[in-house]
Amino acid sequence: MTALASLPVHADRIPWIPMGPPGLSFKPLRFYKDNRGWTYLFRVEPGTVIPRHRHTGEVHAINLVGKRQLLDTGEEVGPGTYVYEPVGNVDSWMAVGDEPVVIFITIFGAIEYMGPDGAVTKRVTSDDRLETYRRWCEANGAEFLATLE
Repeated sequence: MTALASLPVHADRIPWIPMGPPGLSFKPLRFYKDNRGWTYLFRVEPGTVIPRHRHTGEVHAINLVGKRQLLDTGEEVGPGTYVYEPVGNVDSWMAVGDEPVVIFITIFGAIEYMGPDGAVTKRVTSDDRLETYRRWCEANGAEFLATLE
């Protein structure tokens, strides 16, 4: 039997990677093969709204810092709160308070952003996030530190 080794990722050594829209950045930790999903630290600046979206796979998230309000229910989620989102979940939320929200999150499947009529306007997969990270590393001369399964 071959012993498997732990694969630490030092998140403190990974800079916050901008995701495009202002107020959003991430620290990639792990990308799963075959475009199955990814695990990352997600940072959302105060007042930033995450638009209505649907998940094609499960999502597991725990708030580490800051607060967010789930816009569909009005519920506030603070540090230490775990949120499970089942396949097909549709939601939107907003970072509230004076400090950024930082979430440890694992997403399986894709995220489909939806317009007012419910039509998908944008689809984001783990391959898309991986490409964003690779491009940022190349443009900034940074070392690629996330793990690939």
